[in-house]
Amino acid sequence: MTTGKSKERYRFGIGEWYGRSFIHLTPEDRRRYAELQFVEKSSRLEQSCPPRSSHGNLVRCSKEGGVCSLRMYGRTDTSSQVFVAPGAIGTLRTTCPHRFQQNGVIFRWIGETILGHPRPLIVGEIGFLERPTNEVVAPGTVIDAEDVGRIDNVVIHPDRKPMHWCALEIQAVYFSGSSMTKEFRMLTSAVGPEFPFPKAHRHPDYRSSGPKRLMPQLQIKVPSLRRWGKKMAVVVDQGFFAALGGMDDVRDVSNCDVAWFVVKYDESGGEAVLTPDFVQLTTLERAVEGLTGGRPVSLETFELRIQEKLGHLGSGI
Repeated sequence: MTTGKSKERYRFGIGEWYGRSFIHLTPEDRRRYAELQFVEKSSRLEQSCPPRSSHGNLVRCSKEGGVCSLRMYGRTDTSSQVFVAPGAIGTLRTTCPHRFQQNGVIFRWIGETILGHPRPLIVGEIGFLERPTNEVVAPGTVIDAEDVGRIDNVVIHPDRKPMHWCALEIQAVYFSGSSMTKEFRMLTSAVGPEFPFPKAHRHPDYRSSGPKRLMPQLQIKVPSLRRWGKKMAVVVDQGFFAALGGMDDVRDVSNCDVAWFVVKYDESGGEAVLTPDFVQLTTLERAVEGLTGGRPVSLETFELRIQEKLGHLGSGI
């Protein structure tokens, strides 16, 4: 009889659901949240968003499905016991941008670092790009603003004159793979006190979230901000920043175009609490290199790779 070590299998599943840690939910809570996904949308809208809510100010969750974050879970082939993956791979991966607003931490952090004030004012949806005046538009036609036409968040020093401010981009991660519907359906009938192993395969899609979504925003907005002498703050979590390529940094805020504010989650008390991790200051050019995952190879290396491809085709130059 041959024996061997059991193999561990890993999958991404729900990290936080309606602002609560999935691993600390009771079976009844898990079932209740899962059943919500198969009722009228108005019923789901009754759920609160804890990161944005405060005493006396209840904010409703606007995230479809209510999943704030994902995390990696493991299970061995010889055991049904499910566990949070150890180390960095088991950390929470933020999928809802509202999750970053917990306790106003990021706003105070950005205010102190860039503006020199811990209690800045926050405004959103400020028009940034205007449609060219020579464009012909039919009378009565209403044209929606382009996605890149606004600064989503502006952080402002409350007292300085002239106005002292910076732009803010908050970037969660999208995920690819199976939708959460299979997960929700499985959880409606899950029994037992232990949390179940994720039903299907999915993963954080840093490629879509970084180069395809965040990078165009920076390339369009930062050049104008730089001409105005203003900075762009970008908030991401540890997992997102770790997925980027290396970026040379600059030593002082005055020399940067983009300030990366990287957050982490402290789960020592049970529920996850968003906390500052570190700030990295970069130029726009270095930020783009990081988002694309590297720097261009040399001409010689690139042409050698062309030759290799041609060799596979039985061709040459």
